[in-house]
Amino acid sequence: MTTKIHAAVDALGNPVRLLLTAGQASEYGQANALIEGFDADYVIADRGYDSDEFVQLISAGGAKPVIPPRKHRNDQREYDRELYKERNLVERLFQKLKQYRRVATRYERLARNYLAMLYLASSIIWLA
Repeated sequence: MTTKIHAAVDALGNPVRLLLTAGQASEYGQANALIEGFDADYVIADRGYDSDEFVQLISAGGAKPVIPPRKHRNDQREYDRELYKERNLVERLFQKLKQYRRVATRYERLARNYLAMLYLASSIIWLA
């Protein structure tokens, strides 16, 4: 019953892509699918998405990665700390999604039904 929601948002904090994985799954396993097909100037993500492969994919797409390196990395990569503060838009999206009881308590047993509720709540957020 544990589920991890991966979200991509636009510059205004509106959801543009949602993915579900098992709760114990790593974040960077879905990182490529999360940004696939988007043209962006910057890709802002948290430490869970820090991998050399993902950073190279972002750079190859013409965007600048704004991902803080994990603490155990030998090569501590630089990132724009001021721009990283904009990542709070993703956290705000999750707070908005939690306002919908069905999403917050996960009544649906099947992942496809839960994802459908996430899409429904996301469409309401877009309209608001």
